[in-house]
Formats: sequence, C-alpha cells, structure tokens
Amino acid sequence: MSLAGKRIVVSAGPTYEDIDPVRFLGNRSSGKMGFAIAEQAACRGAEVLLVAGPVSLTTPAGVKRVDVRSAAQMHAAVMAALPADIYIGAAAVADFTPHEVATQKLKKTPGSAQMTLTLVRTRDILAEVAASDLRPDCVVGFAAETDDIERYALGKLTAKGVDMICANQVGRADGGFESEHNALTVYWPGGSVNLARAAKREIAAQLLNLLETRL
Repeated sequence: MSLAGKRIVVSAGPTYEDIDPVRFLGNRSSGKMGFAIAEQAACRGAEVLLVAGPVSLTTPAGVKRVDVRSAAQMHAAVMAALPADIYIGAAAVADFTPHEVATQKLKKTPGSAQMTLTLVRTRDILAEVAASDLRPDCVVGFAAETDDIERYALGKLTAKGVDMICANQVGRADGGFESEHNALTVYWPGGSVNLARAAKREIAAQLLNLLETRL
C-alpha cells in the first residue's frame, strides 16, 4: 500500500460543450487512461476521487466518482475536491465553449451554406490547480498532441507551473484516444523519461511508480 494516506484527485475523459439541446462540441477521449490511473492509485491504498467526463466506463473498485459534462462543471468539481496530495489531470478538457447555448435546436437557414459559431475560452483547470492556495504537493498534467510533442509539452510544463507533463501522440490507431494502449513521455523540470507503448493499466502503474520516486 505504497500510497496509503495519500489523497489523489484524477480527472478523466472528454468534456461536452453544448451548442443546443441536440448538438455539442466534444473530442475522442475515452477516459481509459484516467480511469486506469485512478484504479492503480486505489490499489496502492490511496483515497481517490475521480472526476469523470461523459464516458461509458465502470468506476474502479475503491474509487469515489463525480460525473460531469462540461469544462465548467469539471472545473468546479476539481476545485471543490481540493485540498489533495496529488492532482493528475488526464482529462481532455475543451479549450473553448460556445458563447451562447441555444434553447432550441438550431435549424438550417434557407439559402445559407454557412453558420458562424462564436466560442469563448474555458477556464484552465490545470493552471488554476497549480496556482491555488490549496495546491497539491504534486500536480501532473497531460499533453495530447499530434505533432511537435516535446516543444508543446515543455511549453505547457512551464506555462502552467506544474510538476510533470505526460505527453502522448494522438491521431494514430495504435495509441492515445479510443485505444487500449498508450505511450507517454513524462517531462519534469530538468528531466524526462519515456514509457514505451503498453496497455493503459501498465502505463498507469509505471506513471505512479515514477510519481512515488519524486514525492
């Protein structure tokens, strides 16, 4: 029980940003990586709170779960869960959300081939957790990228003031979103390590091993 006595908050899955009662903006995150991390942390004796976006996954044994839909709801749930010893932001949170949500289904306008949708920035959960007066001892973020992974991950590590960034390549069939497998490069100030492609449960275990050595 190497994490006994530790309180860990994990966010997982996508967010859905409603456009109208029928449509939403979303992404392909399955939540499997975050759920695997929550499961492995609970197996090591941690008290785990899992903030889950809209996914169809079973809650891991011993894990308390809070379900949310939007980025705003995920922000509220994560901030309400502090203080904690560790926060792991594995969720793929929307960067933008519609400025207004239509109360009725938006219809096609006769003669028009386009529709303009105004988006506004969502709150940055990871950065706000890192800057909070209730900041966990360790704040870990994820960077899902399609290209130039190292540059974007290191930029996120610095800009958000976190302790670790777990970078993975998405948009490919053998890992990342919607897959049972993943591969990560974990960055921290002054160092990094590659976690080779494996089942997400195994990647989660390796990530927690790494966290334990740095706590």
